[in-house]
Amino acid sequence: MAGKLSKVNLNDYKPLREVIFDTLREAIITGELKPGERLMEVKLAEKMGVSRTPVREAIRMLELEGLVDMLPRKGAHVAELSVKDIMDVLEVRASMDSLATRLAAERITDEEIKELKQIQVQFVNYTDKDNLQGTIKKDVEFHELIYRASRNDRLLQISNNLREQIQRFRVIYLKDYSSPNNLIKEHEDICAAISERNLEMAQKYAQVHINNQQKVIIKAIKNLK
Repeated sequence: MAGKLSKVNLNDYKPLREVIFDTLREAIITGELKPGERLMEVKLAEKMGVSRTPVREAIRMLELEGLVDMLPRKGAHVAELSVKDIMDVLEVRASMDSLATRLAAERITDEEIKELKQIQVQFVNYTDKDNLQGTIKKDVEFHELIYRASRNDRLLQISNNLREQIQRFRVIYLKDYSSPNNLIKEHEDICAAISERNLEMAQKYAQVHINNQQKVIIKAIKNLK
């Protein structure tokens, strides 16, 4: 059991099971709780200073999100990341990102272009400082702005449904990316194409970005085996 989990904030206005759910989900997404790691209610409850019931409820919620597997006679485990899982999610995301980026290039406002460029500058700063959490935050903001700029509510809704799985892959991707300069260039290419309202190039660069993610993530997952 990972040692970083600590007592939850009981003054939080959310129901306790949701506070625990958020805490465990963050631990899974960031890799603090490893794929295949067993989630024992008693130990988790002790670490977080709560009773077993809200922990059990939170684990069930995580199971519904696909972050936890309930195994017969073995209990709850952090869901494994298989190459098939990655391919399934990234195939969907590749199509979605390509479409969202193309639509954003057509529909983005001048103010949103300024915001996108500001986020990219911050992304570079965090990357240069090897600040993983900051890099992740700005990567999320970069892509979420593109989806909002697509002005397609259904596309945004589908993206939100995949949010947790994509975030889990994002952490692995940004942590294991061996060439930050290439990653920065991919973002800059996307940003430039959108700013120039070049639909075809924006879509192309988005596809390249996802393809490179796929290679890095699959390599990282294989190294975990």
